Amino acid sequence: MTMPGVAGWEPTAAQAIIDQLKSKPGALLPILHAIQDRFSYIPEEAVALIAPALKLTRAEVHGVISFYHHFRTHQPGRHVVEICRAEACQARGARALEAHAKSALGVDYHQTTTDRTVTLEPVYCLGNCACGPSVRVGDEIHAAVNAQRFDELVESLKTERVEVQ
Repeated sequence: MTMPGVAGWEPTAAQAIIDQLKSKPGALLPILHAIQDRFSYIPEEAVALIAPALKLTRAEVHGVISFYHHFRTHQPGRHVVEICRAEACQARGARALEAHAKSALGVDYHQTTTDRTVTLEPVYCLGNCACGPSVRVGDEIHAAVNAQRFDELVESLKTERVEVQ
């Protein structure tokens, strides 16, 4: 996910999301997705709004957030770089790519570079099995990524002009 000028935490915007979705069956997941889409993560303050609105405990909401790897509780870098770890990509070199990415960025999965440009995340299938290893940045999937292509991709993210909103 690319986040140019990510909006800061706005309790009123979060409450509007909750109010709009709370009557849906199984509302917790749609609310969590909508809040993460809006703020790029799910702040602790959001849990305090969600729990009473859905008549859940904060622990129940935290349990769902921690169960699903997709949800983040800390703001990510400007770009989330996901490396496919599914079997087909592993067979085509994803483990070597993963080791290179961690070394080149100086982070492990679920961590963000010190310059806040890249958050590295694992993903378990991008549907690009014949062209692995695959990497996703935002909505764009990159195929047959090796160490050199990864470095070029990261360099392009670092030099990309950031729009201020």
